[in-house]
Order: sequence, then C-alpha cells, then structure tokens
Amino acid sequence: MTDAQDRDADRAVIRDALGVGIGVGLYGVTFGALGPAAGLSVWQTCALSLLAFTGASQFAFVGVVASGGSPVAGALTSVLLGGRNVFYGISMASHLQVRGWRRWAAAHLVIDESTAMGVTRPTSHQARLGFYWTGITIFLIWNLTTAAGAIAGDAIGDPEAIGLDGAVAAAFLGLLWPRLDSAVPRAVAVTGVVLALLLVPFTAPGVPIILGGLSAVALGLVWGGRR
Repeated sequence: MTDAQDRDADRAVIRDALGVGIGVGLYGVTFGALGPAAGLSVWQTCALSLLAFTGASQFAFVGVVASGGSPVAGALTSVLLGGRNVFYGISMASHLQVRGWRRWAAAHLVIDESTAMGVTRPTSHQARLGFYWTGITIFLIWNLTTAAGAIAGDAIGDPEAIGLDGAVAAAFLGLLWPRLDSAVPRAVAVTGVVLALLLVPFTAPGVPIILGGLSAVALGLVWGGRR
C-alpha cells in the first residue's frame, strides 16, 4: 500500500471507532439514571463508571442491589461478568505491547467494543488505532453521560413512573442477543436462565444470577471443548 492508502485506511479505522464510541458512550445515561433509582448516590454511580467501566458488570451490580441483594452479591456478579475481559486482554496484548503504567491504563480500556474494533484489523498499527480511539471515546462519553443520567435520575424519583424499572433487563437482553448466533450459545443461555429462575424462590437476591452464570460458564467450556 502507498502512504496515501495507509492514511486513508487509518482514517477509516478512526471514523469507525468514533461511530462505535459515540453510539455506545451515549448509552451511559441509562446506567446513570438507574444508579440513584437503585439506591446509589450520584457520586457512587459516577464512581462505578469511572473505576469499573464495563457496562454489563455495572448493570449487573445495579440490578442485584435494586432487587434487594447485598452489595457483595452484586460485586460477585459483576466480577463474574467482567472476567471475560481477561481473555480480551490476552488477545490484544500482542498488538498493544505496552509496559509499566501504560499496561494498567490500556487494561482499563479493554471492553467488548474496543477489543472488537482492534482484533479485526489487518495490522497491529490499525489494531492499536481501533482499540484506543474506541476505548477512549467510550470512556469519556460514558462517564459524562453517566453523570448527566445520575443527576437527572436523582431528580426524577420513582423509576417505575417512566419505565426505568425494566431498563436493566432490556440492557442485558441487548448485550446478549447478538452473541446468540449458534446452537451452543443459545443452549448455554437457556440453561443458565432456567437454572436462575428455578433458584429465585429459594435463594437471596443476586444468588440465582451468580449460580446461573457459573453454570453457563461451565457448560460453555464443556460443550465448546467437545466441539
């Protein structure tokens, strides 16, 4: 490729990264509104986005706490969902090749979208462009919209009045749906859901999600290994 073609390719990667980053980042307003509705303060809600910065785990924590579960159960659920980021980091390590404090900074940006925009690139240079532009864009916008949603949500009051009580379930469905693209993920998802539902009458809030998620991980490893 010529220099001009390289520059065009880089601009295309950055353009795609910005599109994904802006679209995903704006969704932070939903989490921001759900935080105070679940009993968190505005600063606690903002701290979760700033320090945790993984949407599924944040929604999991808020969902468990909102349903009456303990913060410990919410944290365990969040860690379970966030564990996938370890594998994302492994897949991106050879492209990023960072050391020292930069490794910690890059690790904080390892999420679904930044990894997807990085690992699909033909070169490590473009992988880094896709990863960093996506991750940084989402981080900045997600935290700004979280703060806006938390302030507005704290002023709104009762979440049932505007339907926010169903937002957690809708958010999880939106995150999960694109991944149910073959028989094994569908079977794993259904098994985890059924087990969690069966445990609801007999366990504390948050526990069904943890056990259902653990069963899904175990089944995915077994079935995936056999294939």
